[in-house]
Amino acid sequence: MATIALDHVRKRYPNGPEAVRDFTFNIGDGEFVVLVGPSGCGKSTTLRLVAGLEDLTGGTIRIGDRIVNDVHPKDRDIAMVFQNYALYPHMSVRENMSFALKLRGVAKDQIKSRVLKAAQSLGIEDLLDRKPRQLSGGQRQRVAVGRAIVREPKAFLFDEPLSNLDAKLRVTTRAELKALHQRLRTTTIYVTHDQEEAMTLGDRIVVMADAVIQQAGPPLEVYRHPVNRFVASFIGMPPMNLIEGTLAREGDTTWFVEGPAGANGTPSRLAFPAARSPALAGAIGATVVLGLRPQMLRPAGVESTTTTIRVPISVVEPLGDLIDIFGSTPGRSRLVARLNAADSTAALRPGGEVLLDADMARAHVFEPGPFGKSIG
Repeated sequence: MATIALDHVRKRYPNGPEAVRDFTFNIGDGEFVVLVGPSGCGKSTTLRLVAGLEDLTGGTIRIGDRIVNDVHPKDRDIAMVFQNYALYPHMSVRENMSFALKLRGVAKDQIKSRVLKAAQSLGIEDLLDRKPRQLSGGQRQRVAVGRAIVREPKAFLFDEPLSNLDAKLRVTTRAELKALHQRLRTTTIYVTHDQEEAMTLGDRIVVMADAVIQQAGPPLEVYRHPVNRFVASFIGMPPMNLIEGTLAREGDTTWFVEGPAGANGTPSRLAFPAARSPALAGAIGATVVLGLRPQMLRPAGVESTTTTIRVPISVVEPLGDLIDIFGSTPGRSRLVARLNAADSTAALRPGGEVLLDADMARAHVFEPGPFGKSIG
């Protein structure tokens, strides 16, 4: 195993955009780090730079104590698992898993031992004599992972390895990958556009957008304390509700006042707890964006003048024990609430209304703009 350090790494394609900009990040020995972000944000390019499949425009990459900028991919002592599995169709599972070891001149008995051990850890020991065409998508993915394991590399690199699997199999394979890492403790970089994968797999996650790191940290820290509006809306399902308005101060109370009212009248006015007023004082009178996660909204027993919103319902999505309610605020901002299915479900129907109570103690406030910073 080894540490991986990226120091001011940049990648610009000829006559093209800068795909990775000033990427600086250190990955600890045995750590599982997930790069997550929308398509085109630079996460896969960053992974390919670590692997040596792309040339750096600037900066330094270290694996262990060695700078690998000019080191050939095969000499970096890493193993990469691709989205499309990249298995040799004419070889058996056993031959696919042992191929790289044969090229290295590893002894036959050692190859046999490593392949069997990896196959057992992945539950594919009964598939060793099959060809890839005889395997399901999940089995092929396990073979690709097994091929990486037998090399006993310093680090694993995963490039969206689960994106070709169906939803149920993704969940199962995701759990297997996490259990595998807990056993092997091999340094791992994992790329995905799926924020749920990032949250469940990573010791730390790195959220990227526009070729730069927006925020990095433990998954729950990033979820609970997003540094800007982009991270807040990208991490979490359903996505965070974002409502534009202004902050106002009346007496000792700080209020969020929604933007222009809709046809049905008065805009929403929501009060923050007194403890939050000092941190928000500098933004009084300014345009802001209020962030409310769907889980921060609950059915209100009675209408309050401080924290409730009356929401017309447009769509109801039952999810078993949970139910998602889609509607809008008086100012016509989109609003989603995730409720317990036991909470008055009979009254939750399209065309009806629901009175929701907002948890303003946990609400987020951002500066305006796609990457507006968190306030208070």
